[in-house]
Amino acid sequence: MAAPARLKSTLALVTGGGSGIGRAVCQRLAQEGASVAVVDLSIDSANDTLRRLARDAPGQDHVALAADVSRSESVRALMEQIQSRFLAPPRVAVNSAGITRDEFLLRLSEEAFDSVLNVNLKGTFLITQAVAQSIVTSGQDGGSIINMGSIVGKVGNLGQGNYAASKAGVEGLTKTAAKELAKFGICCNTILPGFIATPMTEKVPQKVLDKFAGMIPLGRLGRPEDVADVCAFLATEDSKYITGASIEVTGGLFL
Repeated sequence: MAAPARLKSTLALVTGGGSGIGRAVCQRLAQEGASVAVVDLSIDSANDTLRRLARDAPGQDHVALAADVSRSESVRALMEQIQSRFLAPPRVAVNSAGITRDEFLLRLSEEAFDSVLNVNLKGTFLITQAVAQSIVTSGQDGGSIINMGSIVGKVGNLGQGNYAASKAGVEGLTKTAAKELAKFGICCNTILPGFIATPMTEKVPQKVLDKFAGMIPLGRLGRPEDVADVCAFLATEDSKYITGASIEVTGGLFL
């Protein structure tokens, strides 16, 4: 069944759009009629997603852009490129860029801690701030900022002290942004995925993944599309009275 094009004439920015959840979000928003700025650290990965969008949603205006979300100057350049290309700010932004540098706390290096916080938390802050500023400056009526947290930020996980801290920070940042930006009609929400089958989980041994699947009431790991469907909902007017929320997409894990 075709998507109902709830985002026709809407510009969406998606970071981490070159793979995994980010790529699925780009595809889902494009199915809804959005023009998508596919942003990734790797321009090759972003272009790969762009080719898929051209195949799946021909005739729409999408673009692939490279940016390092952890650097303010890179984010500024990104926003300038988008403004120049589309002559308008994004109305929807999905912060899906993220990395892991897993290690047990007793051996976790300062560099590994900083690198994960810089991308996952600082990057989310920089994009959220830049998109909100561009919407307010333009006088555009509202928008939706969707930040990718993690269930790990809520419950912790062995070997992921840096990742858990970054994702807990994303949730706190988003709730604060929701309070501050509501007067501008900008909704800010967090999605908390559970164990999702992505390139990030390909490093995990299959027996460990099977163990995780056995803990999930719905009996399987999540798919990127499961998260993308929630993003599509939060990006549209169907969720216009939802802000500051954290939505778990976990298959019932940790109920």
